[in-house]
Amino acid sequence: MESIRSTSQTPLSRRLRPLAYGLVAVIGLILVLTWGTLQVQVTLAGFLNGESVWSKAQKQAVIDLSTYAQTGDNRRLASFQSNYDLLVSDGWARDAIASGHFDHAAVDRAFERGNILPSAKPGMIFMLRCCTGVRHMGDAVEAWRATDRPLRQLADIAAGLQQAYAQGPPDPGDIARKLASINALNDQMEPLTKRFSLEVAQGAIWLGGLLFAAVFFAACLASLLWLSMARRALSRIRGTEDRYSLLFDSAADAIVMVDDANGSILGANRTALEWTGLESHALLGMALSSLFVPLLHRADGAITGELRGRGGRLRPVEMRSSVAQWGSRTVRQSILRDVTERVNLEQQRRIASEALAGIAEGVIITDAERRVTRVNAAHIRMTGFTAQALQGVRFDDLRSLPDGSPLPASVWETIDIDGNWVSEVRSRRLDGMAYPEWLSISAIRDQEGRVQHYVAVINNISASKANEQRLQYMAAHDPLTGLANRAEFERRCVQAVAEAERERGMVAVMFIDLDAFKAVNDSYTHAIGDHLLVKVAERIAYELGDDGLAGRIGGDEFTVLLRRLYSREQASALAGRLLTTLAAPVVVGDYEVALSASIGIACYPLDGVDVPTLITNADAAMYAAKTEERNAFRFYSPRMQADARRRIALASELRKALADNEFHMVYQPTVELRSGRIVAVEALLRWRHPQRGEIQPGEFIPMAEKLGLIRRIDQWVLAAACTQMHLWDRAGAPPLRMAVNVSAHWFGQANFVDDIRALLESRRLAPERLMLEITEGAILRLGEEMERTLHALHALGVGVAIDDFGTGYSSMSYLKLRAIAYLKIDQSFVAGLPDDGSDAAIVEAMLTLCRNLGISPIAEGIETEEQHRFLVRAGCNEGQGFLYSRPVEPQEILQLLGSGRRHVGAHLRLVPPESI
Repeated sequence: MESIRSTSQTPLSRRLRPLAYGLVAVIGLILVLTWGTLQVQVTLAGFLNGESVWSKAQKQAVIDLSTYAQTGDNRRLASFQSNYDLLVSDGWARDAIASGHFDHAAVDRAFERGNILPSAKPGMIFMLRCCTGVRHMGDAVEAWRATDRPLRQLADIAAGLQQAYAQGPPDPGDIARKLASINALNDQMEPLTKRFSLEVAQGAIWLGGLLFAAVFFAACLASLLWLSMARRALSRIRGTEDRYSLLFDSAADAIVMVDDANGSILGANRTALEWTGLESHALLGMALSSLFVPLLHRADGAITGELRGRGGRLRPVEMRSSVAQWGSRTVRQSILRDVTERVNLEQQRRIASEALAGIAEGVIITDAERRVTRVNAAHIRMTGFTAQALQGVRFDDLRSLPDGSPLPASVWETIDIDGNWVSEVRSRRLDGMAYPEWLSISAIRDQEGRVQHYVAVINNISASKANEQRLQYMAAHDPLTGLANRAEFERRCVQAVAEAERERGMVAVMFIDLDAFKAVNDSYTHAIGDHLLVKVAERIAYELGDDGLAGRIGGDEFTVLLRRLYSREQASALAGRLLTTLAAPVVVGDYEVALSASIGIACYPLDGVDVPTLITNADAAMYAAKTEERNAFRFYSPRMQADARRRIALASELRKALADNEFHMVYQPTVELRSGRIVAVEALLRWRHPQRGEIQPGEFIPMAEKLGLIRRIDQWVLAAACTQMHLWDRAGAPPLRMAVNVSAHWFGQANFVDDIRALLESRRLAPERLMLEITEGAILRLGEEMERTLHALHALGVGVAIDDFGTGYSSMSYLKLRAIAYLKIDQSFVAGLPDDGSDAAIVEAMLTLCRNLGISPIAEGIETEEQHRFLVRAGCNEGQGFLYSRPVEPQEILQLLGSGRRHVGAHLRLVPPESI
C-alpha cells in the first residue's frame, strides 16, 4: 500500500538504496577487473617490447664483437660496449626489482635505456617483484637470467681483443679462436632469447584467459549476489507492506490520511470506520473538520478534541499529525487516540483534588520515608505549614504522643499489619503553639506490597477536647454553682474514705440545707433564687479554701467533705464559720435577703464506714438541726437515723395513701361578718393514717412535693371538693362557694384550665362557685405562665384568691389582673388586732387597697369578738376562724347551714390553732 509505504519509518528509496549500491559495486568490480586486464596487457606489451630491444641488442653485440675481432675497428667495439651496457642495465634492473630494494630513479633510467613503455613500467615492476613464481613468467625470467653468463663471457672476449689490438695486430689463429668462442656463446644465448620470447607470449595468452575468466566469474557472481539482494529487499518490502497494512487496520487508534491541500480524507483504518460509524466509501472524500472538533492545542503539538460518531455521539480524542509524501501529493497522517478513560481519570483526579482541597480535615501525603510531599488547604489553616515549608521534613517529627513522648515504632508496625493507625497526638503549629490532634495514618502500597506513600488525615480537636473537658466538668459539677455534683462528691468521698482507712485518719461529711429557702424562692423569681444559691456556693467554697470539697446535690442542699481530720472539733469549727457566713445578708439584684442554714455532720469511721451511710447520716443530722433549732449544726447520733427512717417510711406510706384512699376532706366555713351567714367553705385535706392516726398537711405536703405527688393530691382534693358540692346541692343545701388550695406545680401546667372545666362540667357546677387559692410566691415564680392561666380562669368564670397575702415577698402588679377576685388577709396580721397598731395599720391598708381595686377581702384566723368588730368597722366583708367554726366534716356543714343562725356565741372559745 502506497499509504503505508509513504508513512513507514524507512522511505522506499532508502530501502531500495542497497540494491543500487550493489549494482554500482558490480559495475565497479567489472570495470576494475577490465582495467586490471588492460594493465596486464600493457605490462606484457612492455615485456615484449623490452624483449625485442634486448634481443636486437644481443644480436648486435655479437655482430659488433665479431666484426671488431676481424677488423679491430674501435667503432664496432664502442657499439658492442653500448649494446652490452643496455643488456647489463636491463639485467641489473631485473635483479634489483626482484630483491625488493632498489632505486626507482636508477630503474627508471634503465627502463628508458631499454625503451620500455612508460605506462608499462608499474606493471613490469609489479610482475618482476611479485609474479616471478607465476607460470610462464618464472620460466621467462629464468631464461633471461641464463643469458647473463654468456654476456659476461662476451665482455671478457671484447676486453681480450681490445688488449690484443692495443699490442699490435693479433695472431690470426687467436682471432679465429675468439670468433669461434663468440659464435659458440651466440649459439647459447639465441635459444634462451627465443625461449624468453616464447614464455612471455604464452604467459600473455595464459594471463589473458585467466583475467577473462576472472572478469566473467566476478561479473556472474556479482550479478547473482545483486539478484539475491534484490529478491530479499523486495521480500522485505512486501513483508513490511503486509505488516504495516495489518498494523494499520488492526491499530487501536483511528488513523486517517488527509490531503494537506483541501483537508479531505484519502484513507482510514478499520478503527476510524468503527468510531465514525461510516462505511469506507462514505468516509473517503469527507473533510476531517466535519468529524473532528478541536478543543485544545497543546504545546507538544497534540490537539485534544471530540470525534463525532454514530448518532452524533462525541468521543473525546487526542490527535497527532505528521506530513508525508504520496508521490507528488502532500498528505497528513492523523492518529486519533481515544482518551475517554484519561478524561474520566482526569475528572476523577480533579474531583479528588478539589475534594482534598475542600474537606475540613487536614491531609498530608508523604513518600515512603514519611517526608512531606503535599498538604491540603485545611492542613495549612490548621498548622500554618505549607508543603514548601515542610519540604524534606518528616511529618511525624512535628508530632508526639499526648504525654510528649515521640511516636513509637509500634505505630508503623501497626500500619504494616492493619493498614492504618488512629490515635490522639500532640501537634505543633508554625508559630510553635502545640494543640491536640486526632491523627489517622494509612499506607499506599504498590503491586509488590511496598509502601509508596503515607496518607495522614488530621483534625484539630482543641474544640472537642475543650468540649470534652467541659462535659467532664459538667458531668462532675453542678451547672448552676460550679460545685461538685452528687456523683463527683460521692466519688471523692470514696477516695477520702479509702485514704483515711489506709492512714487511720478521719473524714467528715457535712450536709447543709438552707432554712426557709422555699419561701424565698416562691416570693421571688427562680432567677433570684438561682443567684442566691450561687452566692451561697461562693461563701461555702471561700470558707473551705483548699481544705475540703463542696458540693450541691440538689435544690438548696449542699455537702462538704473534710479530709485528714484528727478530731470532731475541726469539723465543728468549720460548721460554726459556715453558719456565720451564711447568716450574713445577701444582696441579689435589688433585694437584700437574710438566710440561715442547718448543718448535719457525720464522721468516718464513727458514724459510718461507707459513703452512702455517711451522707445519709449527715442528712439525718441536718434534719435534726432544722427540726430542733435551725441556724445550727448537729453531729449525727443513732436517734437521728430513726427519725430519718420515719421520714422514709412516710414517703412510702404517702404513695400508698393515694392508692388506698386514706385521705379525706374537712371544711371550714367562711362567714359574712355583718350577718354571720355562711357564704363559702374552704376545703382542707387530712390524712388518716392506719397506725399514726390523723396527720396534718404541714407534715406530709412537703414530702409530697419532693416525691412529685403533689399534682395527684391536688387533683384528688379538687375532685373531692367538687363532688362534695354536688352532694350538698342534691341534699338541698343553699349554694356555697368552695375554696380549694392549689399548688404551683399543677397551676402552671398547660392543661390545668381544661382539667378544671371538665371537672365542673362533670359535676354540673357553675364556675362562679369555685374559688382557687394560690400563694403570692407561686404567682411570682410562675411568671407569664401564671398570667395566661389567670386570664383563662377569668374567662371560664372561676375566681382566684391570693392566699397568705403580705407574708412573703410581694409584687402588687398582679393585683391588677381581673382574675384576682379575692385577697385573704393572713392570720398573722389578724392575731394582733385590735391592740397592735402595726397590725391594725397593715390590715386597714389591705382593706383600702381591696376596695380601690374591686377585690373582696377575706380575713383568716379570727378568734375573738374584738377582732370581729374591728374587721367589721374596717370594712372587711368576709372572714373565717375558730370564732365561727373549726374545720368540720361535711355533715356538720349541712347542720350549720340548716341552723340558720350565727354561731359566734356558742363557739367563742379559744382553741389552739391547727396547721392547715
